[in-house]
Amino acid sequence: MSWQDSLNETRKSLRNLNGAIPDTARAFGALGKSVKEGGTLDYKTKEFIALGMSIAVRCEPCITLHSEALAKAGATRDEVSDVLAMAIQMGGGPSMMYAAKALDCFDELSA
Repeated sequence: MSWQDSLNETRKSLRNLNGAIPDTARAFGALGKSVKEGGTLDYKTKEFIALGMSIAVRCEPCITLHSEALAKAGATRDEVSDVLAMAIQMGGGPSMMYAAKALDCFDELSA
């Protein structure tokens, strides 16, 4: 399955969940909007953090969503690679495996 297919499946699953728990989904969406639009860090930096955390907690669907966001925000492969290196340093071998997935995903979604 391609990363784009994985991203589409993740979105489909989230729409299904959102329909089942609309109040929670709206509240979570408002939290995300508030966090991404407020504060002193810019949006791209916050997405770099989210990608690193996605690797650390081993959340493949999160990796796809944040890789796409970074590709759309104009992140470079070198910038993403720096984030991956930091995630590996913090998470060891398991993070190395998910960092490899994240780089594949970013490469596909930014092409």
